[in-house]
Amino acid sequence: MGEVDDVAEEHVTVWERPERGTRGPTAVHSRAELTAAAVGLADRSGLAAASMRRVATALGTGQSSLYRYVSSREDLLDLMTDAVAGEVDLDVPLGGEPVEDLLALASRTKAVHLRHPWLVDVPPEPLRLGPRGVEYLEYALKAMAPTPLPGPAKMEVVALMNALVAQFARSEIQSSRGQANRRTAQAAFLRQSAGRGEHPHLAAAMADRVEADAEAEPQAVFERTMRRVLTGLVAH
Repeated sequence: MGEVDDVAEEHVTVWERPERGTRGPTAVHSRAELTAAAVGLADRSGLAAASMRRVATALGTGQSSLYRYVSSREDLLDLMTDAVAGEVDLDVPLGGEPVEDLLALASRTKAVHLRHPWLVDVPPEPLRLGPRGVEYLEYALKAMAPTPLPGPAKMEVVALMNALVAQFARSEIQSSRGQANRRTAQAAFLRQSAGRGEHPHLAAAMADRVEADAEAEPQAVFERTMRRVLTGLVAH
């Protein structure tokens, strides 16, 4: 019977299990302390640094003791992502314009990604949601309340919005890590390809591009692109 219970536990999220489990040595820390230690390690040295072993070392305990709080590193990732999701300000009043409200939410979300660069390396899962993530989803759906979109479509809008947020954040993070020369070389290759006359549609698109766009402020590019996407999705 115990073996069956262990199997069933594997299919229960960390949020539905007791704060302190029965596995391993007696727990002396809280789940919040474990999460804070993991986030701190990831902030300083990247996601890989937030291993079970290094988190245990940061807490001054043995690795086996962590299994009093989590059953796997996936649980740890769930705790970490939900903790930083709580940094997105959801107290900002909605203005009643779904596109603008979602755009403002996306901007605040990107800011959190930039504060915690490891977020873009967390393996994406459609339902990697904890209590704070659920509150975030509720806020985003409330922003779309004035639209006639069906529920599933609204959920898809939120998923796509967050995927784009992560991609824009990744691009900014990479730029800040000294990859500007690589991007310059890639842009030069694209211009050369367009100028050879073999790709007329690409050449036309490049000709219409404003030169200043190459040096545009990342946030301005983000807002312009997100507004276009959200308008197409929400103002259907």
